[in-house]
Amino acid sequence: MTLGTQRNLISQPISHALIAPSILSADFAHMGRDCREVLELGAEVLHIDVMDGHFVPNLTMGPAMCQWLRAEFPDTCLDVHMMVDDPARFLDDFVAAGIDNYTFHIEAVPEPEDLIQRIHDAKLTCGLAINPDTPATAILPYIDQVDLALVMSVHPGFSGQAFIPEVLEKTRQIAPLLRDNQRLEMDGGLNPSTAPASKEAGCDLLVAASAIFGAADRAAAIAALRG
Repeated sequence: MTLGTQRNLISQPISHALIAPSILSADFAHMGRDCREVLELGAEVLHIDVMDGHFVPNLTMGPAMCQWLRAEFPDTCLDVHMMVDDPARFLDDFVAAGIDNYTFHIEAVPEPEDLIQRIHDAKLTCGLAINPDTPATAILPYIDQVDLALVMSVHPGFSGQAFIPEVLEKTRQIAPLLRDNQRLEMDGGLNPSTAPASKEAGCDLLVAASAIFGAADRAAAIAALRG
């Protein structure tokens, strides 16, 4: 089958929830193999978690990983989630690496208009993220300006954490405000048991890490997440 033939999925009207495996839980010694497998099994988007060891207590990957993924998967949507103190500093490097979406946190950039504009000027879609303890009202003034709202359903930093159900109230606040070409993304603790409530609350882009890459049957895991 053709892998991920729509790099612009995030800004297109869709008829079903998109599945975005987070490569943080892939086997880094076999990254290409793992990513190809989940795409062939039906996932549409690759989610790349970038952490700087300051904004969150973990240090992960950077533009070089995205550059490699773009070369290996030229038609796949690369969704980058910046969990860093200064996302503006790294934008140009990720643009050069060939990514499609650049999401940053309102907690890191409380006045995000300039960075949103820079991201759009670079011909990327832009996402704005909030942590579990941040109210939805923090991003509502900027909803019309972005292509994606990302609600964290765990405290960011590590995969494998338990889903925080209280965040669903935030997605219920945000979902009615979005156009059909905007996504509502949920990230953290998603698995076949927690995904249905997220979709019912309006989420249409589901990020899963260990629930996909750690599953004995990855095809079944992707199918169950999609529902």
